[in-house]
Amino acid sequence: MTARMSLSVFEWLGYLKAVPDALLRRKGHRAAGPPAVLKPWGSYTVLEEGPRHKVKRLTVFAGRRLSLQQHSRRKEYWVVLEGVARVTCGDRVFDLQPNESTIIPKESAHRLENPGTVPLQVIEIQQGDYFGEDDIVRLDDDYGRTATRPLKASA
Repeated sequence: MTARMSLSVFEWLGYLKAVPDALLRRKGHRAAGPPAVLKPWGSYTVLEEGPRHKVKRLTVFAGRRLSLQQHSRRKEYWVVLEGVARVTCGDRVFDLQPNESTIIPKESAHRLENPGTVPLQVIEIQQGDYFGEDDIVRLDDDYGRTATRPLKASA
């Protein structure tokens, strides 16, 4: 196991809050890495994964948004690197600026959108015991995708 994999989520958040400054200093000089997975709203790249976490870099095109969704087996932490993120979490809707972050609790209805005119860059840290795409229950989707199964109620 590498030292990076042993970091707690909160240590990751501290590390990632320093990333935008480093990116601004190196604008246009990003290292080659794993391929991006294309989505109708933008793309994501898996940066690291382990048995209890997965770290992704999300790029959301201007004016686009992800589905309103829930997960039963993971919570998420979002850190904005570039752009402005509009976040829906439960009944709250709020904006995050670069270097700001939020926590999305397990089973919360949530959505990420880009109200701006430039691509939104977000680091997403997932923490839980399962990270498959079939743990996504879509409640509303601009692109016609549907839920694969209903979310079970908590005991």
